[in-house]
Amino acid sequence: MATYQAIAATGQAILGLLADACPKPEFDGALFELYQPANFQNPMSEGISLFLYRVTVNLGQRNQATRPRPGGLRPRPPLPLDLYYMLTPWSPTAERQQRLLGWAMRTLEDTPILPSGHLNHYAPEANVFQPAETVELFYEPISVQDMVTIWDVFKPHQQLSVTYVARMVSLESEQGTPEAGPVQTRKFEVGTLVSD
Repeated sequence: MATYQAIAATGQAILGLLADACPKPEFDGALFELYQPANFQNPMSEGISLFLYRVTVNLGQRNQATRPRPGGLRPRPPLPLDLYYMLTPWSPTAERQQRLLGWAMRTLEDTPILPSGHLNHYAPEANVFQPAETVELFYEPISVQDMVTIWDVFKPHQQLSVTYVARMVSLESEQGTPEAGPVQTRKFEVGTLVSD
């Protein structure tokens, strides 16, 4: 299971994947950045932005079993998250924007599973993800109404965007509870019946 830094590391890994695969020299000056709402007021001139607009708990994986740590402590169950991103291409012309979008979507479709080596490579901290961990990344459209609602906040810089979900980012708990030993004896309380 990953540490709490996994949310930020997942976004950085998606951008790192795109930056490494960027077709040069066609998009030589393209930027790849995580965005928050304020960034949409003064966006980049050309590149890809990734905006985390929603985070949910994956209820299907909510009660995963945990293994005891050294010393007998069993950690609390991990917190499995699904991260919802809005990917937006930016460019001075509509044609270049659409070319950038087509390339980015094809690249992400070709890499639907991000392994821990890739995820950890772009994380500022070491070993955010365990060696066997992966994150699934796939296109998940939202309704036109939801997209309009999101972009209504970012006026006047409305752009063509697509949405993706990074599934199964499991955050490990730092807290644990000691394992109880096996039951050795049973003690029964026997009461006395009192009659009138």
